[in-house]
Amino acid sequence: MTKPEDATLWQSGQLRALTMEMARVTEAAALAAARWLGRGDKWHADDAATKAMREVLREIDIDGTVVIGEGELDEAPMLYIGEHVGSGAGPRVDIAVDPLEGTNILARGEGGAIAVIAAAPRGALLHAPDMYMDKIAVGPRARGHVHLDAPVRDNIRAVAKALDKRVEDVVVVLLDRPRNEHILEEIRNLGARARLIRDGDVSPALATCDERSGVDMLLGRGGAPEGVISAVALKCLGGDFQGRLVPQHEEELARMASMGIQDPARVLMLEDLVKSEDALLAATGITDGALLQGVRFLPGETALTHTIVARAWTRTVREIHGRHHLPSKPTPYRGEQDSPAAGIPKGTPTPVEAGDA
Repeated sequence: MTKPEDATLWQSGQLRALTMEMARVTEAAALAAARWLGRGDKWHADDAATKAMREVLREIDIDGTVVIGEGELDEAPMLYIGEHVGSGAGPRVDIAVDPLEGTNILARGEGGAIAVIAAAPRGALLHAPDMYMDKIAVGPRARGHVHLDAPVRDNIRAVAKALDKRVEDVVVVLLDRPRNEHILEEIRNLGARARLIRDGDVSPALATCDERSGVDMLLGRGGAPEGVISAVALKCLGGDFQGRLVPQHEEELARMASMGIQDPARVLMLEDLVKSEDALLAATGITDGALLQGVRFLPGETALTHTIVARAWTRTVREIHGRHHLPSKPTPYRGEQDSPAAGIPKGTPTPVEAGDA
């Protein structure tokens, strides 16, 4: 695995400015995607968010490379891995993006969809292939008290102790998938509380870092690219994240080996996933979730957004409540619905499908 470039490229003034610029990126994606709320069309929603995010990224003074994009399993319009973003001026950075995390969530009109972007010095982020990852995420007070290899019951008890809660009051979020049923059974047998989600595990990972969210832990198997984004978020917010790649066939094993991961059973700690304290995060709510409010469209062609931005070095977290006059925005912000999504193959079905993030 490569080492990050010299952090002197990321002076504190540059980083502060870049953090706020990234808020513009996720706001644009959220505004564009929110137009497709409940329309049953995840493809056009994802395309709108991607176009808006790409357009704003083009204006920012970075020499960026997308290392975590929308996964191949999603077969959606992408900010593709290896794509160069930014003006080309400024620091060389790795970019991890999900313009619309929770495509099915938005298509069904449900809560928890977000637009998210993370950045770090070149070489600092694990270039996770699009495969499964076992995950555990907790907030700052439980950091250092859990381990992915520990039994589920022991991790829940450790979180309860760290949070000064009864085990019965601990809430664990996990994707509602057959592959996670054994975890759900252990949670219930212990007497803790489970919150099953159909899609989008980045948002609840972030929520573990806010005691007001009602989310204490994220567990289970989901997508590896989303795991790296979650790891950046938890590093910025002061929490903890651990993951283990779960290859399904020889090709995925070869991809792991090319990344320098020879042992498939290896637990990837936070410092393995994000090898720099100069990481930053921006996330904007698209639909209402545990941590972020969704986009609100108001009379007079005005919209409200709720965004968090954070830096790992200082662990400063800012909440930004934006008010946007949409006629003054470029077209991609507005999520235009009168043209087909570029790059979507002819004949691709648009109804909501069962996602498998």
